[in-house]
Amino acid sequence: MPKQITDLKKKWYVLHTYSGYEDNVARNLKQRIESMGMEDKIFDVLVPKETKIKIKNGKRKTVEERIFPGYVLVEMIVADDSWYVVRNTPNVTGFIGSGVTPTSISEEEINTLKKRMGVKEPKYKIDVAVGESVKIIDGPFKDFDGKISAIDEEKGKIKVLVSMFGRETPVELDFLQIKKI
Repeated sequence: MPKQITDLKKKWYVLHTYSGYEDNVARNLKQRIESMGMEDKIFDVLVPKETKIKIKNGKRKTVEERIFPGYVLVEMIVADDSWYVVRNTPNVTGFIGSGVTPTSISEEEINTLKKRMGVKEPKYKIDVAVGESVKIIDGPFKDFDGKISAIDEEKGKIKVLVSMFGRETPVELDFLQIKKI
């Protein structure tokens, strides 16, 4: 244990945890803060997550993913007792910092992260245009090539003309089911 650490300003620090245990660490730490009366030194615990769109079995799903797997953010005043409570929380492997001194992260970084976390509906990033050639990478037309005939950015859908049996057939796909050639 370091010799008398004290930084009387509350700041955000990054904890390293075992990957997959971030929520578990956050829950345990919140309980420890309460049971050990540390509310005046440890103020907030955050597992940064963002919403993403994935395609699974041809269906669009919105999933929450950790932005920094293996890390938990904690807002605290670093003193011997608060450091001890955080450091000895199960599945916490340490603070990010040099030597035994935790390094705080800036308010700007925290604000940027909170903005990123606050986005509830992920935006569709459609980086193709009508007339471009694409390869279909998911669904019943997987591995077919085609040309984009229409784009519906609002719904994240794309119409692709696929050449089948000597004719061009329009197929409506999710933008996640195609990639540029």
